[in-house]
Amino acid sequence: QINFVACQLFALLAAFWFRIYLGPSHASSAVRHAFATLFGIYFAVFCFGWYSIHLFVLVMMNYGIMNMASIPNIHRYSFVVAMGYLTLCHISRIYIFHYGILTTDFSGPLMIITQKITTLACQLHDGIGRQAEELTAEQNRLAVKTRPSLLEYLSYLLNFMSIIAGPCSNYKDYIAFIEGRHVHMKLLEVNWKQKGYDRLPDPSPTGAVMYKLCITLVSLILFLTLTKNFPMAYIIDNEFLDKTPFLSRLGYLYVVTQAAKPKYYFAWTLADAVNNAAGYGFSGVDERGTFRWDLLSNLNIWNIETATSFKMYIENWNIQTAAWLKRVCYDRAPWYPTALTFILSALWHGIYPGYYFTFLTGILITLAARAIRNNCRHYFLSSVPLKIAYDVVTWVVTQLAVCYTVAPFVMLAVEPTIKFYK
Repeated sequence: QINFVACQLFALLAAFWFRIYLGPSHASSAVRHAFATLFGIYFAVFCFGWYSIHLFVLVMMNYGIMNMASIPNIHRYSFVVAMGYLTLCHISRIYIFHYGILTTDFSGPLMIITQKITTLACQLHDGIGRQAEELTAEQNRLAVKTRPSLLEYLSYLLNFMSIIAGPCSNYKDYIAFIEGRHVHMKLLEVNWKQKGYDRLPDPSPTGAVMYKLCITLVSLILFLTLTKNFPMAYIIDNEFLDKTPFLSRLGYLYVVTQAAKPKYYFAWTLADAVNNAAGYGFSGVDERGTFRWDLLSNLNIWNIETATSFKMYIENWNIQTAAWLKRVCYDRAPWYPTALTFILSALWHGIYPGYYFTFLTGILITLAARAIRNNCRHYFLSSVPLKIAYDVVTWVVTQLAVCYTVAPFVMLAVEPTIKFYK
């Protein structure tokens, strides 16, 4: 954990330096690629020692697949090899090296790299192996038309901004950032002359970075207080179960689930700030004319905490992973896309039984929530009081459904999960 925080804080400083002194106007794309890659490799070795070799082995294996496999099969081979290697590492990390040894906990970066490998493979398949009319609008926009060079490939997968905590980004967006086209492309979507500008503005990420660092600091404080004082294990304590009324148990379940969130808020928001500090993550201008730096954001805290549907909740939690699941699985699954997407999510997270309890339950909750919304919601739209009542009830039910679904994810093992269900 100390190595993680140290690396991310150093990456934040390096990102500012990268934007100021190695910006597109000061350095070539090759130099920017090389710097981002070398620093990323250094961070990986610093954090994980010789275990970081797993990252490099997987990257080079899939570079070989990308150059030797036929385009019609490139996404299949890349997916099988990347997910297979990740699963083997999940198994070895738990049953051979034991989960508690922090130096072997290299699965986080490996999970991000797996996302990037499969994302690029699918987008390369779309760009070379499929006709434009076969693609959705998003697939067409993100399709990659040529195989990347070794330097571009390594930079995309191992760059210092995302190697430790992600997030996964699209290959074309990353290359546009390195080549200095990233912000310009988004600005061209707006008619600036109509807004009184005689030239394109130059958005600075400094304000967005400072704001996200404030969220990071608050999340760290909450982690050091709430998370430590409200452990998930207490909800299956025998004395607690025997003496606490059912509604009080539900209330405490909500509290301990809330207490488990700050570490994710901290890690994902800090990772987002690192990318923004480097000048990456600009997503355009909103309706109020504000520059947005949320292209790579992994969560929307307000939408999570006020979600009135299970769909809304999961769409705003781990956003980039949800986007990856949609692009490589949901949009391409020949049948049962919802079920296959949840199963892939469980497999990607690891082999703990708790993950499978959570994501298999998630399938049922998603289908149930969809059915309730489609069949009942329209009855409550006729007046403002009815709509408010509907929103309040669905907020409570959604939050409790999420608590019930994710508790096994935190507890991991079968025995405490079954005890919790009972």
